[in-house]
Amino acid sequence: MENAGNETQSPETNFFSDKSAKVFVAGHRGLVGSAVLRRLVSLGFTNLLVRSRTELDLTRQSEVESFFAAEGPRYVFLCAAKVGGIHANSTFPADFITVNLQIQTNVIEAAYSCGSVRKLLFLGSSCIYPKLAPQPIPESALLSGPLEPTNEWYAIAKIAGIKMCQAYRIQHSWDAISAMPTNLYGPYDNFHPENSHVLPALIRRFHEAKTNGAKEVVVWGTGSPLREFLHVDDLADAVLFLMDQYSGLDHVNVGSGREVSIKELAELVKEVVGFNGALVWDTTKPDGTPRKLMDTSVLAGMGWEPRIPLKEGLVETYRWYSENVVKQQ
Repeated sequence: MENAGNETQSPETNFFSDKSAKVFVAGHRGLVGSAVLRRLVSLGFTNLLVRSRTELDLTRQSEVESFFAAEGPRYVFLCAAKVGGIHANSTFPADFITVNLQIQTNVIEAAYSCGSVRKLLFLGSSCIYPKLAPQPIPESALLSGPLEPTNEWYAIAKIAGIKMCQAYRIQHSWDAISAMPTNLYGPYDNFHPENSHVLPALIRRFHEAKTNGAKEVVVWGTGSPLREFLHVDDLADAVLFLMDQYSGLDHVNVGSGREVSIKELAELVKEVVGFNGALVWDTTKPDGTPRKLMDTSVLAGMGWEPRIPLKEGLVETYRWYSENVVKQQ
């Protein structure tokens, strides 16, 4: 991989040995940010900076600049983003491109300009890759073809974030890196009936079917497409690993390396939720992309690998959904 700047960090900048340093987790209430925060706490980091949206609006440049000037963090995890499924991306394209560009631009520029930030890690998404990218998808597939039209607004913003980190490294020799996770799931996911991704949507649908005594759950397509899922706690472990170990120009894929068909996934969710009715496939509806798997050989080559099996992660996620989403309805 092409790299600029230092390949390895000097001892005084080693992240894992710098547990008293100020660490800002942007987006700490979201799926990714909350997992990063949990991992930092579990590892003994003692000076964590978090702000709710009402306390700090990341889309407002002046607020972000004032925050960085006042707090002076040493490390930044940029997990904040406006996210959603196909329906949300198709309905609110202006929101998805504008809000994400604002957040990224404000945080990255303020982090660099304040002078205290030693390293920033930007979180992207696997949707940055072309619709017809080779499988598994290597990092080099970026910008090699047209994007999936349904979420290109979000993808364009995330690509801009990657390029912004690269540009600041090239021009300013500033240590900004990017990680691109595959499909994620876990506590604090979005279980909205219209704006959620496939896995939380399945959990909600099977739970509601069980609760309502439904005889069947209908899922679109044939169930044949293959997808990859990574528990968000594994992602958090990976991005902290990258913050400590990696200082290269190129973004790094983060995935489980394991594929599951939508059919297998639906049956697994059905089992975990405890729905005893029928699972029916509406084959008149589209399947979507046949296969989507990340090539994670770069990260594996550094010595990192995921630890949470899919079923174990689903059991934990359903428990969290039952205790935190269902009880609040």
